[in-house]
Amino acid sequence: MTRRWWWLGGLLLLILVLGIWPLQGRVIITTGHEEWAWPRFLLSPPTPEPRHPLFVRVTDEHPWSYVLLTANGRPLSLQGQKKNPDHTWTWSWTVPPEAVRLPLELAFYRDCDTGCRERGRAVLGERPTPSPSRPEIPLTKLCLAFARPDREWYGRQGWVVDLTYARAAADPYWGIDALAWRVFQYRRHNLRVLVRLDFARGQSLPPAGDTVALSEYLDYARRLARDARLKGVYAYIIGSGFNAADANRLAPSSPVTPEWYARVLNGYGEPPEHTDNIIHLMRSEDPRVRVLVGPVRPWTWDQGGTRAWRTDVPWLNYMNTLVALVDEAARRGSQHGIPLAGPDGFALHVPGRPEAAIAAGYDPAQEPRLDLPNPNWNGAQQGFRLYREWLDIINSYPTTRGRPVYITSSNTYAPDLRVPPAQNYPPGWLTTAYEVIRKEPQIHSLCWFLDHIPGDRQWRWFDLTEHPGKLIYAAEEWDRLLHGGESP
Repeated sequence: MTRRWWWLGGLLLLILVLGIWPLQGRVIITTGHEEWAWPRFLLSPPTPEPRHPLFVRVTDEHPWSYVLLTANGRPLSLQGQKKNPDHTWTWSWTVPPEAVRLPLELAFYRDCDTGCRERGRAVLGERPTPSPSRPEIPLTKLCLAFARPDREWYGRQGWVVDLTYARAAADPYWGIDALAWRVFQYRRHNLRVLVRLDFARGQSLPPAGDTVALSEYLDYARRLARDARLKGVYAYIIGSGFNAADANRLAPSSPVTPEWYARVLNGYGEPPEHTDNIIHLMRSEDPRVRVLVGPVRPWTWDQGGTRAWRTDVPWLNYMNTLVALVDEAARRGSQHGIPLAGPDGFALHVPGRPEAAIAAGYDPAQEPRLDLPNPNWNGAQQGFRLYREWLDIINSYPTTRGRPVYITSSNTYAPDLRVPPAQNYPPGWLTTAYEVIRKEPQIHSLCWFLDHIPGDRQWRWFDLTEHPGKLIYAAEEWDRLLHGGESP
């Protein structure tokens, strides 16, 4: 008899050690060894029926605040909570009919005001088991900003750039819950997700010298790093285009200077023991978090920098000053025993300029291959080959030399010419740009800006999904590159 029931003791031991409780075809997973019986999930009906609502109640022994339930990553609206006579607490949700699909994972989170911590999970139905002999999903450098979650990637592991605002944490689209839901969908397609963190709409980073705004920004960054739903984010991009006037609209008299950017990123100008900077706070929450320097906008004369680059134009001077100061802060941190005080890489804005190729007598589709120095800009590049100037600056400093680079915004829109891709896109341009970038080992992504933002007509003439005008050619190239192109 003892031999016959030997497996029962092993099962109980597994339950106690791993916190896994099988119950009526469901698996309940909790986060603590000593609290393996909590939380408890009650479903009505007990077996979900597709296209019918599912009512879920979660009971726990702790009166958690700011709780959240997700169904296959989708956040649900809390419908009620109550204290029970046995001093436990129960919360209730409804999974809408369209979200009731097997397998169904219900994840229960607590303390979501400061970054959701997972408390328990119920899994209904069997998850597909990946074959151990399945080859690794091919990685491509192709990337989209604001990719449609249902976009076809033809079995490739690509890149996607998304965005959130510190001052819009509860926004139905730009807030943290909506971001987490999109990240879940991106990861379901095996995409590598880069999330850009801005301060507010029209204000890329906190205004220079505003330490209250800085604290607000840092609090949100820490919340992102802490949130269990965002563990699949590949890297965070800190701001974008902050050297331009239209990225400093909340405080135009206090624009983000290179000095202030480096202060925000890794504490430039502050005592090394001060921890109020992005890199320290995000990595203190999760040492695996990657932090990227955000892209400087090219071809804008709004700001320069105090350390002139060998090609003396404002955008390159700004970039050179910024990288020098970030490098200085990183080296100083290392000298005081603070490891990993520098960034994990750089995001770049690299637009093309087919008009310059035409003016020089070349095929505009070949513009990404061409050196197009502008004599009125002291010989600075006026087209896609700008990326080489960015790389030269990054590789000129010891702590940033060789760091990974991600082109997170590219198309045929030059900020100073203001002709949208729907008007000026030359067939073949994206293919040429991709062929160029595939040969650059330091550059990991080439991201078309943008794919699609639901309901946002501001970017219609850039939209790869709707592909108005000449964008039909770019959309066709995108599919061909993914479907039939070689992986880098």
